[in-house]
Formats: sequence, C-alpha cells, structure tokens
Amino acid sequence: MLARFAVAIAAMVAVVSASNFLVQFPVEATLGGVDLAEILTWGAFTYPVAFLVTDLTNRHFGPARARLVVLAGFSVAVLISIWLASPRIAIASGSAFLLAQLLDVSVFDRLRHGRWWQAPLISSFLGSVLDTVLFFSIAFAARFSVLDTGFGLEDGSLPFPVPLLGFGPEVPLWVSLALGDFLVKMAVAVALLAPYKLLRRLVPDRDRLGVAA
Repeated sequence: MLARFAVAIAAMVAVVSASNFLVQFPVEATLGGVDLAEILTWGAFTYPVAFLVTDLTNRHFGPARARLVVLAGFSVAVLISIWLASPRIAIASGSAFLLAQLLDVSVFDRLRHGRWWQAPLISSFLGSVLDTVLFFSIAFAARFSVLDTGFGLEDGSLPFPVPLLGFGPEVPLWVSLALGDFLVKMAVAVALLAPYKLLRRLVPDRDRLGVAA
C-alpha cells in the first residue's frame, strides 16, 4: 500500500511539473489553415493525466489520501516550476492545480458508485474548467481587455488580438489559448477513459479492500 501511494505522489509530481513547463510553448503548426500557436500549448496534452492519477488514487485510497497526493504534487511541482518556468507561471499553475484537483476529488467521490465512466469524466470536466479559467487569467491576462493579450513584445508593446480558435471574432491571445487548451484537455480526458478502465483492474476500489475514506 505504501509503495502504491509513493508511486501516486511521484506520478503527480512528474505530470504537473511537465505540464507547467510545456504550457509556455505554443504548438507551432497549422491545421486546416488555422495557426495552432494561437490556440494551443503542449501542456494541454499532459495535464489531463493529473486527473487520471487523482481519480485512481481516490478510487483506491479514498478522498483523504487523494488530497494528500494533490498537496504533495502541488508543493513539489510549484518548487520545480519556479526553476523550470517563471514565478508567475508557478503561482498561476499552483493555484489552478490545487483548486481544480480538490474539486475533482470531491466530485469523483460523489459519483464513483455510478457507471464506471461518469466519475472520471465529469470530475475531469469540471476540474478542467476551473483549472483553465484560473491558470490563464492569472498567468497571461494582464487585464480583461480585448486589446491586451498578456504577451508583451520585446519593445514593451502588445501584439494585436487574434481570431478566436483561428477563425472566430478577435479576442486576446490568452483567451484563444485558454479555449484551445480546454478543448484539447477534454479530448485527452475522453481518451484517458480507456486506460482508466484498464487500470481499474490493477487499482481496485477501496470498498473491496475495506479501506476507510
């Protein structure tokens, strides 16, 4: 049991540290004529794995220990993020991660006796909404203005707004990035239902083990 708990903590630290670093890098590619750099960062592909780690921990150990994994991942990841990224990114990611993961723990625990996919999907959806709003508004939005992207140029000026998701109305760059990140997070969260279902056999529900929540 102790070894599995240590694995959960290590997995959380690794996922969040990688996501905090990768969120600084837009995806430099085009898709259907849309510039993905205005929509998406690489962190969107790794961050949803944190919800997988939290949900499996919650399923096996209960919400109390799942919160300990979240707190451990939060503490270590913020320290690593200060080194890998910037203090502002570290503060934004730490705050968003902590609140989103704690929401995920509560929602998953309430729904875990329903259909096998409901708890991980709904808790990940609600957690991703909260995480995306908090992270991008703190990390990149200097103020909630259509003319302010939060990405200053070298000469101190601000770049022009960009089309939302590459084709919609003009919005600050951080808004387009946030929506793109969220859509990818949800796509990855749906894809992660497959490994979640497989791992349920290796990480049994605590009710079978008599583990207290």
